[in-house]
Amino acid sequence: MDTREMARHFAESMIGHRNSLAGKAEDAVKVQYALNRTASGLTDRHEDQTKAAKTVLEHWKGDNSEGFEKRSNRLGRQLRVTADAARDAEEIVAGVTSALTTGHARARRAVEEYLDRASGLLDAGKAVGTQAALLKAVAEAADLEPGYTKETRATVRHVRGEMEDAARKLRALEKEVEHDGIADSRPESRRGRTQPSHARDRGRSRTIISAARRELGTRENPPGSNRNPYGPTAAWCSSFATAMWRKAGVDIPVLPFTGDVFRWGQRNGKAYTSLSAARPGDVLLFGTGPGSTATSKHIGIVEKVSDGTVTLIEGNSGDSVRRNTHKLSSATFYGGVHP
Repeated sequence: MDTREMARHFAESMIGHRNSLAGKAEDAVKVQYALNRTASGLTDRHEDQTKAAKTVLEHWKGDNSEGFEKRSNRLGRQLRVTADAARDAEEIVAGVTSALTTGHARARRAVEEYLDRASGLLDAGKAVGTQAALLKAVAEAADLEPGYTKETRATVRHVRGEMEDAARKLRALEKEVEHDGIADSRPESRRGRTQPSHARDRGRSRTIISAARRELGTRENPPGSNRNPYGPTAAWCSSFATAMWRKAGVDIPVLPFTGDVFRWGQRNGKAYTSLSAARPGDVLLFGTGPGSTATSKHIGIVEKVSDGTVTLIEGNSGDSVRRNTHKLSSATFYGGVHP
């Protein structure tokens, strides 16, 4: 009697869970790789298109040059927005890949542990050499199975939840790209009531967030020196935030003091104190007001607002660029600014 094979018979459900997770993990890795290649290709094309258009315009000053420049700029924006969307999608899929890989590893360990234990019980019963001993061993092996199957089933359920959440994010991302005029080439007037300025705002916000995400993990060098790549050698959370905004085309100078960002927002009609106005791409100001460094203490770029919390990408957080989640509360933030 092949005791390992008998144990596998009891483990059919958990083995199915393990194999299902393995297959989906492989598919997710392929999708993630494809999105990475797409984003890189679009970025390269955007850079080539920008250089080519600049070269043409340097040598062309005619009646049609202005129209060419406008069309070229539009194409450049479309390429940039689509590349940013592909990077965002890659990050979403990367989260699914991680969940699937971790889930598969857990299911595999559960299967292996069960097979080892069940085979050991069956081998011990077989060694006794009596039918009663063997039947007892079979019963004990069968009794072990439900606990392990419950574990692998819970793993599959957790991963399925991660996949469904990722699917929702990808659908939302697709809609945003459509509204930016990339995936849906129909004229703006035919795409519903979304206004061009709203589409530009969303494109700008995604560019800010994508730029900030690429900086995650960047540290001041040497540690504790406040020397950073975004502005002067000083507390640099605000320099980081304004640098990311400038990458998205926001006309804002380097502002090392957080209170100055809020004042810039007041002058330009973009500041707010009602935190319900916070949206991705904004900055939120920590403290009680913009008066001084004692009252305006820190700043972060809004990545996500959800269920009374806000996820920020913050410069100079523990001497590096980090992602942190906070309660969206006036006890923490005195206001925010739209880009």
